[in-house]
Formats: sequence, structure tokens, C-alpha cells
Amino acid sequence: MIEIKSFVFSPFSENTYVLYDGSKEAIIIDPGCYEPYEYDELNNFIKNNQLTPVGIYNTHAHIDHVLGVEKLKNIYKVPFALHKLDEPLLRAVKTYAPNYGFPVFSEPAVERWLKEGETVEFGNSSLGIRFVPGHAPGHVAFVNDAQKFVIGGDVLFRQSIGRTDLPGGNMGTLLNSIRTQLFTLPDDYTVYAGHMQPTTIGYEKKHNPFLN
Repeated sequence: MIEIKSFVFSPFSENTYVLYDGSKEAIIIDPGCYEPYEYDELNNFIKNNQLTPVGIYNTHAHIDHVLGVEKLKNIYKVPFALHKLDEPLLRAVKTYAPNYGFPVFSEPAVERWLKEGETVEFGNSSLGIRFVPGHAPGHVAFVNDAQKFVIGGDVLFRQSIGRTDLPGGNMGTLLNSIRTQLFTLPDDYTVYAGHMQPTTIGYEKKHNPFLN
């Protein structure tokens, strides 16, 4: 069974996730930690639960989701995975990070390019990859059907959706991604988003003002 631990990091209030199972292998999704105390919080959780990280996987490459990637790669000696279409977003972060108050940013190398229909595997567990562009060109979501959850990044929020006014964003594309890739899931699937609290597919079908 997959356990999900969430952390809220940075002034962006970004949700970073650690997923692990009984094997004690773990993956880190969208590490947005930057300050030393944020790394301490994440690393202490991993240490105290005797977890072994085996990879870092990102839904997309906006600054708030990649701040901690390079440092965690070095700490745990693990590969980083991202969709190829988000490579330009990743490469751009170093040019604007100081303007957002993050003067020290090290650009991580990408060891694996994620593709729709493939799986992310760790321990005894796996996640399916769905391609959900619109907020970012190469945005993906990670889905587990056995436990009925989605790690959705900045696509679908509780009664909201991801912004589309950033480079590579497109409102029509985003709404189509939600309708064809997320709203085709059963209503009882939980969506763990990149910001704010979790929601469910069924709740958003009924209450999301952007999709009614």
C-alpha cells in the first residue's frame, strides 16, 4: 500500500509529496524546498521512517516545483524525471529565480524523460503517467488505480484550475486535459494537487466553476 506524505514549502505554498510503501522505497514528487529548515523537514521524515528514495519525479518544471531537485539529487544520488516538453521551462528557471527571491538555484540534469502511458515504479508500487498539458506544455499527472488517487500538480485544484497566463500555458488545452484525462476517472478518486488541500474528481465535477 502506498503512503502519501505532503509538505508545504516556500512562499508559493507548494505541495511536495513523498510516496512510499512497505518496501521502504520512496519517490519524491515536485520538491519545492529551498530553505535549510525545509530540507531538514523533508530529510528528517525520510530518515525517521527509514525510507530509501529511488527517484525524483516532477509533474512539471515551474520554479516552485523544482527548487529542491538538484540538492536532493545530490543527497540521495537518485535520477530526476520530467516530460521532455517541459525542458525549456526547466532551463529558464535560473534566469528568473533571483527575481522571485531565490538567488541560488542549481539547474538539475534530467535522467529520464517521462512519456504518457508509461509507469513510475518503486518498491512494490507503480503509478501510471497521464499527459495533461495546459498549465505547462509537458505537464503530467501520476495515477494509481488500486488506491484511487492522482498526484496532479497544477492542473486541477479544489474549485479552481491551474493558471494559464505563464509561458506555454493555454486555457483551452488545460480544460481539455481535465475533461479527457482526469474527469474520465471515477468520482471517488482523490486528487493531490500542487497547491491547496486535496479534492476528489466527483467534487470538482459538481462544484468547479471553471468546468461547469
